[in-house]
Amino acid sequence: MCGIVGVLGQHEAAPILVEALKRLEYRGYDSAGIATVNSGALGRRRAVGKLVNLSDLLVHDPLPGKSGIGHTRWATHGAPSVNNAHPHKAGPVAVVHNGIVENYRELRAELAEHGIGFETETDTETVALMTEHFLKSGLSPIEAAFKTIDRLQGAFALAFLFDGQDDLIVAARKGSPLAIGHGDSEMFVGSDAIALAPLTNKITYLEEGDRAVLTRTSLEIRNEAGELANREMRKIKLDHARADKGEHKHFMAKEIAEQPIVVAEAIRSYMPTGADQVVLPDTDLDFSKLDRLTMVACGTAFYACLTAKYWFEQLAKMPVEVDIASEFRYREPPITDRTLALFVSQSGETADTLAALRYCEGKADKIVSVVNVPESSIARESDVALPIHAGVEIGVASTKAFTCQLSVLLMLALKAAADRGTLSDEELADHAAALRGLPSVLNTALDQNRAIRKSAQRLSEARDVLFLGRGLMYPLAMEGALKLKEISYIHAEGYASGELKHGPIALIDKHMPVVVMAPRDAVFDKTVSNMQEVMARKGKVILVSDDDGIAEAEDGVWSTIRMPHIHPSLAPILYSVPAQLLAYHTAVAKGTDVDQPRNLAKSVTVE
Repeated sequence: MCGIVGVLGQHEAAPILVEALKRLEYRGYDSAGIATVNSGALGRRRAVGKLVNLSDLLVHDPLPGKSGIGHTRWATHGAPSVNNAHPHKAGPVAVVHNGIVENYRELRAELAEHGIGFETETDTETVALMTEHFLKSGLSPIEAAFKTIDRLQGAFALAFLFDGQDDLIVAARKGSPLAIGHGDSEMFVGSDAIALAPLTNKITYLEEGDRAVLTRTSLEIRNEAGELANREMRKIKLDHARADKGEHKHFMAKEIAEQPIVVAEAIRSYMPTGADQVVLPDTDLDFSKLDRLTMVACGTAFYACLTAKYWFEQLAKMPVEVDIASEFRYREPPITDRTLALFVSQSGETADTLAALRYCEGKADKIVSVVNVPESSIARESDVALPIHAGVEIGVASTKAFTCQLSVLLMLALKAAADRGTLSDEELADHAAALRGLPSVLNTALDQNRAIRKSAQRLSEARDVLFLGRGLMYPLAMEGALKLKEISYIHAEGYASGELKHGPIALIDKHMPVVVMAPRDAVFDKTVSNMQEVMARKGKVILVSDDDGIAEAEDGVWSTIRMPHIHPSLAPILYSVPAQLLAYHTAVAKGTDVDQPRNLAKSVTVE
């Protein structure tokens, strides 16, 4: 969601801030702005829409100064507008904020009693006005910021800039991530490390409740209790090349194409060359001592968990519950001390997932996370953090992170099967061999790009689309539907094939495309029967299957997408590729913003 950057530098801050904000575009936003201190005076510039609009504004109306803060806004309170855009300014203070101030109405009422009015619809303006109020009462900038922070309820990452203070930024986090970057007589603030990557590789992550005082040569961090806190400075490695599109038109296209490489890296990390069993580094995790598994995630990661439920139950004979994170903790499920709680998040900062993790602390036997960012909050608060090795994913619609999540979850299920003795050595070796061959098979699937583009051209004319699948293909049907609606804005739903006649079949007519994900597996014949029910009602079937499946069932279908043969347990990973490419090419045909679809954010850091 919203992106925050801050600079106390040796050079003009405006271009540095805008460039850093560009690296946060993937988070999703609808307006942007910056504020700087120049010769002691606080100034700001804001614009609605893409960052290029802010860049154009700065060309015609420059904003000098070597100290500044910047923000990309994803609207929560108030529509996208210049007035609602950040930074918010109240007299001598400017503030940028990621999160939601839950008690802002109460604070507004308190400020109104002092005759203080409001100019915007946002909760963040309250933070700026409260800070100004405390400054007028005689507090110093640091004291005023801290006292304001103490009054806030909800989730926030904040950065404060003050008139007359060109060597000071105050920052704080609660529920939303924030990192401090260390330079040579320079200091930086960012919502995540990728924003700061060109500026420094030395990062300090603020922990929950921390507030920080930055100057160009110092950093003081205090915890929520006000005590000095010693937070580790880490040297990070980011592959800058992966943050560029290369020869591809969109980041999503690049990230789809990278899947054979990153999945191979994930497999190598947990299944060393020559080994038939999964090796988890630096952990004593033993599934034989556990009774059940609870998996929690949001969005695409939730569908990865639903897929993994089949693997854990079929391969390891382990009972599994899967929950949407935003419902999990409010349901207050009982967690026993022989339960493994597993959390999946691409960013490792998903607010609902992090809240669910904290609900399980002290209840579950162990907390394990599957994340793409090892330094993230979810990773740091887990007993065991398992990176998926997908690399930086810029496209809002997750692709390579999803297939890497699936790969790691499958290997974790194989580890559980080995621990619990539910698979023989021969069966484990069979799965290991299939996994090692997966990157090659993914490459073969990518070779179908042109054929998939033809099917997508037809799909782009539809208003509604159904995705069907059975067994391991059922969660993938839901993921395929999610991908399509995320980036093409076509209404799409995924169903278990057998559920078709329990309601959704009423939607079928000659205008309804139905994508059927159906490798020639143990439930293929039943899926084909459901497909025939669609075609009998003039529905237009796009069949995604292998050679055997297409040979058996292609009569009467609208279109076919041919996939290579694959070990049954790996089919969801392979069939992710056509699901992603269908969505991608449909969106391109419709002319939508593929990498930054409307209303969406890459990292959802508020509930």
